[in-house]
Amino acid sequence: MTRGSQGPKLETTIGLVRLPNPVMTASGTVGHGTELVRYLDYSELGAVVVKSLAPYEWPGNPPPRVHPVPAGMINSVGLQGPGLPRWLAEELPVLADCGARVVASIWGRTLDDYSAAADLLAAASSPEMEAVVAVEVNVSCPNLEDRGRMFSHSAAMTNAALAATASCGLPRWAKLSATGDLVEIAGAAVEGGASALTLINTLLGMVIDVESCKPLLGGGGGGVSGRAIGPVAVRSVFDVYAALPEVPIVGVGGIASGADAVEMMMAGACAVQVGTATFADPRAPATVLRELARWCASHGVNQMDELIGAAHE
Repeated sequence: MTRGSQGPKLETTIGLVRLPNPVMTASGTVGHGTELVRYLDYSELGAVVVKSLAPYEWPGNPPPRVHPVPAGMINSVGLQGPGLPRWLAEELPVLADCGARVVASIWGRTLDDYSAAADLLAAASSPEMEAVVAVEVNVSCPNLEDRGRMFSHSAAMTNAALAATASCGLPRWAKLSATGDLVEIAGAAVEGGASALTLINTLLGMVIDVESCKPLLGGGGGGVSGRAIGPVAVRSVFDVYAALPEVPIVGVGGIASGADAVEMMMAGACAVQVGTATFADPRAPATVLRELARWCASHGVNQMDELIGAAHE
């Protein structure tokens, strides 16, 4: 690493997608539209990843939906959302007006759901669609055709879900959970058409109310996120990068500072997403971006390629 006089260049490339910097929001933490626009200049971030959308409106789980845990939170929101048709008509135009580069996140309970979501994106012809730079395929969802087992826990079903979204016509990033077979599942996602991988989703967890002797969250179990899962995310990125160094990785999980972003990129990520930290401070993604730039400047890093995978050298 050599010290430059112009300051670090923060541009990064995720497959065919080129972003002005590597810091994005994480799906599920900034809503479907411009909920945090009073705190964030969306155009300054690498991209805004919206909350996952099904091809239909979905009510989500009953309350309570969130609960604090040590160094993080657990949620059982259940992917509540307005559905892609309404989002395309009402939310995407506002995001585009803000100058945001948008990553649309989609999910489904069946392969037909994933296919329908991709078809809806492909059929959208409004000028605002130019703001959508990629589609994140969230496969950490119960598969109704496989006894409720998550798509992302099966290499075959992950492959099938990615293949089912081919019609969208946009670069697809597979968002995966941390499992013992993660490298195999990541490879299956790429074979199914993923041009990049988003690692990782929340970890399965549960909180039990010791007074009622029942799960505290309305949906039973939930997803654990926040600083507590940071080391798991870093290890997941590190292992997949080592096995599939040619596949771009977006790192997510426990990122709340510029140093966290640096660590994730050294593990092999070419970009990062800031999620749970946003609940404590809605300006967190912008803070991470500023701190990343300062870290690079103080350590003589001139461009992001110098960070990506540095821990493997």
